Amino acid sequence: MGIVFGVASVIAMLAIGEGASYEAQQQIKNLGSQNIILTSEKPTNTKTAGEQERSLVLEYGITYRDLDQIRATIPGVEIAVPGRRIKDFLWHQSLSVDATLLGTVPWYPEMRNRRLLKGRFFTQIEMKGRDPVCVINEELARKLFPLSSPVGKEIRLQRNYFRVVGIIETKASGADSDQLGGKGDATVKKPSGDESELPMEAMIPLSTLIDRFGEVLFKYRSGSFEAEKVDFHEVTIKIGDADQVVPAAEAIRHILKRNHEDVDYKMTVPLELLRRAERTKQIFNIVLGSIAAISLLVGGIGIMNIMLATVTERTREIGIRRAMGAKQRDIVMQFLIETILLSGAGGLIGVVVGMAVPLIIERFANMMTITQIWAPTLAFSISVLTGVIFGIYPAIRAAGMNPVDALRHE
Repeated sequence: MGIVFGVASVIAMLAIGEGASYEAQQQIKNLGSQNIILTSEKPTNTKTAGEQERSLVLEYGITYRDLDQIRATIPGVEIAVPGRRIKDFLWHQSLSVDATLLGTVPWYPEMRNRRLLKGRFFTQIEMKGRDPVCVINEELARKLFPLSSPVGKEIRLQRNYFRVVGIIETKASGADSDQLGGKGDATVKKPSGDESELPMEAMIPLSTLIDRFGEVLFKYRSGSFEAEKVDFHEVTIKIGDADQVVPAAEAIRHILKRNHEDVDYKMTVPLELLRRAERTKQIFNIVLGSIAAISLLVGGIGIMNIMLATVTERTREIGIRRAMGAKQRDIVMQFLIETILLSGAGGLIGVVVGMAVPLIIERFANMMTITQIWAPTLAFSISVLTGVIFGIYPAIRAAGMNPVDALRHE
């Protein structure tokens, strides 16, 4: 039982750890390893009460000046994807949902690895013409258009109407992701997520958003009024050379620190996060492996105690075998084979249990697990090795008995 639970825990813990690590790394890779993502954040304590009363418009975040300086001073900047967001109710006839309207550029799907499911994305001609067109994600399409296709129909935000030209895939929690190739040595299984947590989002040309809603965004919610001026809520910057991503990130940090008195921005460098996640995965596997190794150690000690008790109970049998000509190595091999069979049987059962546990976790805990092919092989090999190591002492003790004393044993 000790070997069974030890082997099962090794496989299950590695599967859980690999699944959690894969999800974290997938979300980071989704953002693009050559991308640097800047987001605007509301300052917490930038103004006194008197200053807030005198200023009706809250100004913060990434500015045109920041983006111009980044393009002009940092080599290797290939593409920048700016974006402005408005969070409000989107309507289609009598249906409404609280969603996000994102003003962005035509090359947004390629930069953020978003796949179009139906229709198309808006074009540069529509961008220049400030056309009222939009692309909605599949979750918003499901809410506003439950019985029909949204392509060609209109949605409304406040007094502005936008024609739907395409549907784009939904990304959980707003994270963009790419479809990475499957691992050759792994079985990857991912349960469907909770649909209630999926964001609802519509995308329109940035020029259209500025034209319809202006530079200052006004919010009326539950009797309250708020006005804010944000040039860009988010900017994705792509660096041509992957080796220059980290130095470029440091240069961008310096520019933003110089241009902003308060920290009203956030910078995310997926490449740095990916390296950190890979290191965390290594530490995580070592910790989980150590915990599982303790279980195997306890199982090995149990096997040794059982074999020692067996040697005591079979002392007369050992004496008879020695008297009939069996050598010490024959006795050693006898008990070693018994120990290996015991630990091997426990290992096989443990592999079956260990492979079943991740499936149960996926089914009932809605958590992703990845069972690597080498994990059961490693766990079973360790179980057999444990039997050999902890079976040597009882075997040597049995072989070292005096045949005459062993025959006299009752």
